[in-house]
Amino acid sequence: MQAFSYTVLEPSGRKQSGVVEASTREAAISQLTKDGRFALEVKEIGSTAAAGSHQARGRVSREDLALFTRRISDLAGAGLPLDRVLQVVGEQSESPVLTQICEEVLHEVRGGRPVSDALAMHPKYFNQVYTQTLRAGETSGQFPEVAGRLAEFQEKEVTRRSQIVSALVYPMVLATLAIGVIIFMLTFVVPRLKKVFDDLGGELPTATKMLLAMSGFIEQYWILIVAGIGGLWLLYRGWIATDSGKYQRDSFLMNMPLGGVVVRKSTVSRFARVLGTMVFGGVPILESLQLAGLSSGNRVFESSAEQVCQAVREGKPIAEAMRDTGGFPPVLTHMVAIGEETGDLPKMLSRVSESLDFEVDNSLRRLVSLLEPAIVLVMGGFVLFVVLSVLLPIYQAQEIVK
Repeated sequence: MQAFSYTVLEPSGRKQSGVVEASTREAAISQLTKDGRFALEVKEIGSTAAAGSHQARGRVSREDLALFTRRISDLAGAGLPLDRVLQVVGEQSESPVLTQICEEVLHEVRGGRPVSDALAMHPKYFNQVYTQTLRAGETSGQFPEVAGRLAEFQEKEVTRRSQIVSALVYPMVLATLAIGVIIFMLTFVVPRLKKVFDDLGGELPTATKMLLAMSGFIEQYWILIVAGIGGLWLLYRGWIATDSGKYQRDSFLMNMPLGGVVVRKSTVSRFARVLGTMVFGGVPILESLQLAGLSSGNRVFESSAEQVCQAVREGKPIAEAMRDTGGFPPVLTHMVAIGEETGDLPKMLSRVSESLDFEVDNSLRRLVSLLEPAIVLVMGGFVLFVVLSVLLPIYQAQEIVK
């Protein structure tokens, strides 16, 4: 892959610059002009390895990236030149990968390249939302404020993920324990009881037959079971790698009982937060809508965002376009309408995001409170089934003896 710097003319007449990766210059031009843009200048700046050697150099956590952005915002807000900002942030970073990236970006910035373009040469770590927002901040002269808004967005994302993980740790441990107990009983306990049942003689109860059949099946075909589970997982991964598979998977997640509400609200919250961050930074609304849809992480929502983008391009207000798609909740469309009327769309989107975050927290707590007893009941029910299957033949044998 090669890296190309470009300048294109948007359909709106606005010029935009950046860096794109492609195998050839022709492929880069094709990639840049597929959305109706006109390429004014496309120059090769070297291979992606030479331009930043960002391929497979290591992992950068979301926490490190949020801290990186916050430090850039604070130092730029203190009045330091951007090259000095990058030098200090690189020296302070606890991530060796970010330290190396800062050194490379610093070299590009001192050579005359904007910070956003230099960071765009590392797409593995800095996505389009990140670089386009910073680019808008550079263009508008509000780089510290825009970087601060971006850092706030990242910090909230880190907090949200941490809350979800913390809430699901105990149910996952409980579910793993339940599955382990069931497997242990079927593969270790029940086979040792089979000889006892044979010695008792007579017709075994239906529950006991079912238990022995399950145990025997697992004992005899465990390799096929493991292979089958692995095969189903690979099929699932292949299925969601397709556009239709992703769409159907995301549609199911948004509409599944109980958990669908959490998924839907968290998706809308992320969309509103990204859109508000980009609009605040001065990114054009069409580009903001498109990137916010891509950043939502949900193909259904992404499709709705594309419909909104097309409607806005044709002249519709954003709120009306959202309402027509039917894919956005009323709270978002109403707040967007107010934001359009008052001219303070970023503030309204931020309020929607905060409100939905609160609702997600409550919904997640309720879901976890239902999940934990459900797991206990399932495990208890299976243990009861095993106990009854073991005791019934013994009880029958005692009755025969009497």
